Amino acid sequence: MAPTRIPTHVVTGFLGSGKTTLIHSLIAQKPVGETWAILVNEFGQIGIDQAMFEERGDVVVKGLPGGCLCCQLAFVLQAGLVNLIARARPDRLIIEPSGLGHPAGLLDLLRGDAFREALEVRDIVVALDPRRLDEPKVREHETFNDQLAVADAVVLTQLEHVSSDQRARAHAFLEARWPRPKWVHEAEHRTLPLALLEEGGEAPFKALERPDAHRRLVAPPSLEGGFFDPAPRPGAPRCETASSLGYTSTGLRGIPTTASISTCSPSFFPRCRKRLGPRGSFTPMMAGSGLTAPKAR
Repeated sequence: MAPTRIPTHVVTGFLGSGKTTLIHSLIAQKPVGETWAILVNEFGQIGIDQAMFEERGDVVVKGLPGGCLCCQLAFVLQAGLVNLIARARPDRLIIEPSGLGHPAGLLDLLRGDAFREALEVRDIVVALDPRRLDEPKVREHETFNDQLAVADAVVLTQLEHVSSDQRARAHAFLEARWPRPKWVHEAEHRTLPLALLEEGGEAPFKALERPDAHRRLVAPPSLEGGFFDPAPRPGAPRCETASSLGYTSTGLRGIPTTASISTCSPSFFPRCRKRLGPRGSFTPMMAGSGLTAPKAR
């Protein structure tokens, strides 16, 4: 009898679409006795999204900041995913790619020789904020459109900020696409029912080429980078910045102390602002155990 493959869900979506919130709602529905593994990839060098997940014995969270899963981090992803599966032995795996990540390379890896016998890739879900359809820069973005093209199902998010006209236009937009999504769920109360993922079954293969922008980002294999980076010394936060595909992210990473929070503000924050430049704002915030900054847009 063949071993049972791990149900694997990819929750993709453009920057700020609410992917992490949807995954939180799924964790709240986790059956008692199951162990889940969550892999979070962030565009920025600072793992803010990972810090938003509460540490608990039955949910193992691994962050992979500082790049795109299909580009710079493909080799590190494979090594880290093997380690995560061996350590957690999960009953279910959920992967949240970066909002700028192209899904083609990730799906190729999950369906490749390394994981074909271990993982069963279920319906690919994309989170869509209907307001994004009003932004020409986003609507014409190749990665945004490819995330929708590869998805089997769509979750409409941020609905508390969406007008009835925007919601109707989003449904019309999805209805006009071919092939149409298997299902479209309106995430009222920011919730995605686990039953929708369980009923979907294994995701069909969809051929999708990576855009030239992502091909140019592909780097040679390396185990260097955010996945294995040690934390900075207490009281010595580190400013890190990343730029890709027309977006820039910056943030502070560190172990805060009362002294570090009060003393780094006048001297350290301005340097980060200078490095970020005019492309985005910088607002320090606390996230988990680190002093970090939100992604700039």
